[in-house]
Amino acid sequence: MSTTNLHTSIEYLKGVGSARADLLRKELGLRTLADLLHFFPNRYIDRTQFFKVNQLQQNTSEVQLIGKITQLKTVKQKKGSRLVATFIDDSGGMELVWFRGMKWIKDAIKINTPYVIFGKVNKFGRSFSMPHPELELIADYKKSLQTVMQPVYPSTEMLTKRGVTNRVMAKIIQNLFIEVNAKFQETLSDEIINELQFISKNEALFNIHFPKNQELLTKALQRLKFEELFFIQLQLIRKNLIHKTKIKGYVFDTVGENFNKFYNEHLPFELTNAQKRVVKEIRKDMITGAQMNRLLQGDVGSGKTIVALLSLLIAIDNGFQTALIAPTAILANQHFNAIVDLLKELDISVKLLTGATKTKERKLIHEALEDGSLNILIGTHALLEDKVQFKNLGLAIIDEQHRFGVAQRSKMWMKNLLPPHILVMTATPIPRTLAMSVYGDLDISVIDELPPGRKQIKTAHRFDSNRLSVFKFMKEEIEKGRQIYVVYPLIQESQKLDFKDLMDGYESITREFHKPDYQISIVHGKMKAADKDFEMDRFLKGETQIMVATTVIEVGVNIPNASVMIIESAERFGLSQLHQLRGRVGRGAAQSYCILMTSFKLTSDAKTRLKTMVDTNDGFEIAEVDLKLRGPGDLMGTQQSGILDLNIADLVKDAHILKRARTIATQVLKNDPNLKNEKHKYIKKAYIAMSKNNALWSNIS
Repeated sequence: MSTTNLHTSIEYLKGVGSARADLLRKELGLRTLADLLHFFPNRYIDRTQFFKVNQLQQNTSEVQLIGKITQLKTVKQKKGSRLVATFIDDSGGMELVWFRGMKWIKDAIKINTPYVIFGKVNKFGRSFSMPHPELELIADYKKSLQTVMQPVYPSTEMLTKRGVTNRVMAKIIQNLFIEVNAKFQETLSDEIINELQFISKNEALFNIHFPKNQELLTKALQRLKFEELFFIQLQLIRKNLIHKTKIKGYVFDTVGENFNKFYNEHLPFELTNAQKRVVKEIRKDMITGAQMNRLLQGDVGSGKTIVALLSLLIAIDNGFQTALIAPTAILANQHFNAIVDLLKELDISVKLLTGATKTKERKLIHEALEDGSLNILIGTHALLEDKVQFKNLGLAIIDEQHRFGVAQRSKMWMKNLLPPHILVMTATPIPRTLAMSVYGDLDISVIDELPPGRKQIKTAHRFDSNRLSVFKFMKEEIEKGRQIYVVYPLIQESQKLDFKDLMDGYESITREFHKPDYQISIVHGKMKAADKDFEMDRFLKGETQIMVATTVIEVGVNIPNASVMIIESAERFGLSQLHQLRGRVGRGAAQSYCILMTSFKLTSDAKTRLKTMVDTNDGFEIAEVDLKLRGPGDLMGTQQSGILDLNIADLVKDAHILKRARTIATQVLKNDPNLKNEKHKYIKKAYIAMSKNNALWSNIS
């Protein structure tokens, strides 16, 4: 069988058949021989050691022995019966026990014939027994594809119930190797194999399933992990190159009156070097004639809004309209208010479009968009509706983009003759390894310094028993004229409990902070939008000193006078959420504080999260810890988690392999963008096959 036949259905493989093939497809998603080949073990059992009966001890690990079965008997018990075999070697005897499948086992066992048995042992008094052992005639054992490390494959309850045990899976995969004659197409170039001292594809695949020793297993893992990550990077980088050469974009070659007037006369503060660098990167993209596709990462408070505004002004100076899309109405309103305020001295038309926009206002917005008189439209998903038609959209900025699906983002492309330039922003720092994998086809800009004069937020962890001293501290800060957030968790599954926590907390604060000396706002998800806005507005104007809220204030509230963030039940929050909440304070000149309140009962993960928050304000450092704790799928949410369904590599543990894979993929494509060179023939063949068989890559970014 040649490699092309790896697309054959598994049902035609010896030991499978149609019923078992159907089961493997439903339970494990295995359809073809190629799927089976890349269904890797998740651990290995060391089969190097053979025990004697008199060496056995009561523990949890599996053992193997060589001996003979001298007799079989069926023993009645309360419910049904069990099959018991006497097993002996030259040092003693023990029992083998079966509670199911007894008829088949009884017929299959050969008395007084040497067997290799394998399983866990139980001790009763002074004697040992082994329930449901793996049995193999020593003659067959010597003939099979022998390995000292026995593979253990992922399984399900249904497979075990239907008799597809680990031993059966190993046997099926063994049959695959015999049938294919262990001849697999190489996928990497000789150059890469030699440079990285990799074993061949054949050796790697054989030793991942049936390792001859630990050293070869390690080499197989290194080779296959690199290969998986290399082809992901190859596709992402190539997608970016194609994007730049094939997808035409508008040429913004003018830095005109609006940009210069704002930059020279109305910029509220001196830009940081990081902001200047990012603006240059964006300007460079917009002049190439290719569509910009850039991700802008910046920690909370790093000044992404001003960079976004300068980019919008470049587009307007070149005669184009612009859009800024945010995931929530609160955030869209915040952007709108900030941008209107910054542009008040310039003759630029800015409008807001959300679900709450009245019909009359909508009609005016649609008209102004279509006749080209509206320069900047800010809004939520409402901007993506088919009715929203621009005259000439030149730049679309998408904020907190991980909350938008791929289909939603692509809708912006449909609104024009040429696609607009796309700038994607996020205040959720993304670990480098994750950015390389999820956004590997985007160019990435990072604002990695905070504006001057910003003081580091001081963070402390306090237990509920310290509440009186926390109240005292709150009063001291209010006396200085500061305002305070008190935030409670919001977990969908237990809204009643959350609401109770919030109301209990509100009552205990009102008992401590009496009117008229103190005024308190409260904001939660059950309130009407108008009531929420009213309470937010009171806090914004300084009419209330304390804001008691659920996480609705996580993004989009900018109140420079708020200097204290108290997070109740902080152990119930994820790291990135804690970091986002902390970022609501520290926006003014005063020293700001974040206090993490918890009970004494903390898991080890919760302790790590709290310690990380106390130790650092660096969002990228926090994101790295978060990635280690939660794994990539959880970190990206459901929108992108499918991208990270890796077969064998692990983005956290194999970060060094990923970096190497990206570097080498970049080098390969730099020297040979279309993989036409003879030395890259295997890479090209594998690349084409993967592109055909994997719709995953079309989903990225």
